[in-house]
Amino acid sequence: MLAFVENLAMRRTAAFFDLDKTVIAKSSTLTFGRSFYQGGLINRRAVLRTAYAQFVYLLGGADHDQMERMREYLSALCRGWNVEQVKEIVAETIHDLIDPIIYDEAASLIEEHHLAGRDVVIVSTSGAEVVEPIGELIGADRVVATRMVVEDGCYSGEIDYYAYGPAKAEAIAWLAETEGYDLSRCYAYSDSITDVPMLEAVGHPYAVNPDRALRREAVSRDWPVLTFSRPVRLKQRLPSLSMPSRPALAIAAAAVGAAAATAGLVWYTSQRRARFE
Repeated sequence: MLAFVENLAMRRTAAFFDLDKTVIAKSSTLTFGRSFYQGGLINRRAVLRTAYAQFVYLLGGADHDQMERMREYLSALCRGWNVEQVKEIVAETIHDLIDPIIYDEAASLIEEHHLAGRDVVIVSTSGAEVVEPIGELIGADRVVATRMVVEDGCYSGEIDYYAYGPAKAEAIAWLAETEGYDLSRCYAYSDSITDVPMLEAVGHPYAVNPDRALRREAVSRDWPVLTFSRPVRLKQRLPSLSMPSRPALAIAAAAVGAAAATAGLVWYTSQRRARFE
């Protein structure tokens, strides 16, 4: 009996965060549109289309069909992009573009979870080339993100692994098994109805700036609803948050096998489910 109690006491916990409109105030993938234009990767027309998509997303989110159309468009757009060039553009502009749009409320929660001894894990449909640096910026311990196939150092336009819908819950379950998380004591935060499987996977789900469908679901299930509305620069708020306690780990690659780096621009949400092994 004593050994059983000790084992329970040793079980680890984590807080799982969606990224867009949960930790940051915009779509992480679309935010880099102008930077990719300045880097010569896209033309002015693509910049305008990206800006419009950002506007629609901020106005009321995007349903599955809208997100699928965006996924297909951006997947085709990034085909042939040089991986290292994308990484360099993201690294050069991330502090100017992302730091100012991180929610103060999310930064506070990340700090609180770390102080409570919990790991912080970003679980995002956005591309790993964007999500991983953002994870490091905010001090996340691990990152789960979408990945694309790379051939000869360039993006092929094909998806290797995408973190969307039920696949997020599968990733969390895989982490719970490998890291020893007690999911009944873990937390999850998201703004989107598509993340209900992720929220269901933990004992403490929270709807953050929820879309209409998720708000209805949260009310029906008596899930707490949080409103984040104060973007703030991390260095102005709490400098320590800009330096992660541990390097962010891209678990998606290990879970699906040999995965190459992704185009950070790709915002994947297709109906096809990848198996998270």
